[in-house]
Amino acid sequence: MSTDLLTDSFGREHRDLRVSLTDRCSLRCTYCMPADFADWIPTPELLTTDEMMRVIETATELGIDQVRLTGGEPLLRPDIVDVVRRITALPKAPRVSVTTNALRLAGLAGPLRDAGLERINVSLDTLDRDRFTEMTKRDRIDDVFAGLSAARTAGLTPIKINSVLMRGVNDDEAVALLRRALDEGWQLRFIEQMPLDAGNLWVRPRMVTADDIQSALSEAFDLSPVPVRGSAPAEEFFVNGTTQTVGIIASVTRPFCGACDRLRLTADGQLRSCLFSREETDLRPILRGELDHSAQASAIAAAIGGCVAGKLPGHGINDPSFIQPDRPMSAIGG
Repeated sequence: MSTDLLTDSFGREHRDLRVSLTDRCSLRCTYCMPADFADWIPTPELLTTDEMMRVIETATELGIDQVRLTGGEPLLRPDIVDVVRRITALPKAPRVSVTTNALRLAGLAGPLRDAGLERINVSLDTLDRDRFTEMTKRDRIDDVFAGLSAARTAGLTPIKINSVLMRGVNDDEAVALLRRALDEGWQLRFIEQMPLDAGNLWVRPRMVTADDIQSALSEAFDLSPVPVRGSAPAEEFFVNGTTQTVGIIASVTRPFCGACDRLRLTADGQLRSCLFSREETDLRPILRGELDHSAQASAIAAAIGGCVAGKLPGHGINDPSFIQPDRPMSAIGG
């Protein structure tokens, strides 16, 4: 198959596929979904593991060399270990990582590592138990720390921590989070809150910006820019003259669309060229049709190529005409 299908009209080569395993989650983070959220994707619409694997295998044949498993909460998927094992056994096996809230990680870190998982990203927005409970509607912070400890023991390193700061909620914890990350050897990345919450509560004037985060950190740490960024979403800084870093993902105020190398596959088989896209390519008719294996792979490849070819130069958040996607983050995959 031609790898040219992964290069868009702006010369961006796509090598990273984010695959959502489920839209379900065991937490109710306020910037993602309301506490009473129940608008789940109907089960018959979700891809089976075999269907998902056919898409991933075709993508790797085209040149995808990194797969990030996301959700919702991907560790809720009963066959998560088998999914990782099957991906890492592909003829052109990609590097595999997982973004998780870590609630089930303590029992899964070892098996996931044995299956071929390389590393994890853990969402952690506060170090305070009461605040964690208020923000997530679940008293589970001890499970997060147990999961992080198990990940380290299993060798799932580097451990990356993703933190979203919200004004008046946890924006006073930037320094504390970085101090803890430095002590633990975590790679901390602050993420600007994005307009992808199911409750449509995002309001730009209340967003904690990259400038806000960098200013708060600079009061306690000496930050110097890491010179080479590549296609990474995080702008990274060396901390206090060491090799330890902190990153800021400023999707809203400092867009990095020009270097984006990511595609996304939702749990119900929708291929997306951008997290904020309002257009999707439905792969289920191909996967559930009457095509033989070869013809099906060719059709999937053509669909991926069409998705890449139609990718816009940027997400348009800062355009006055921007409209938030109909799907929340949990249904798209982070």
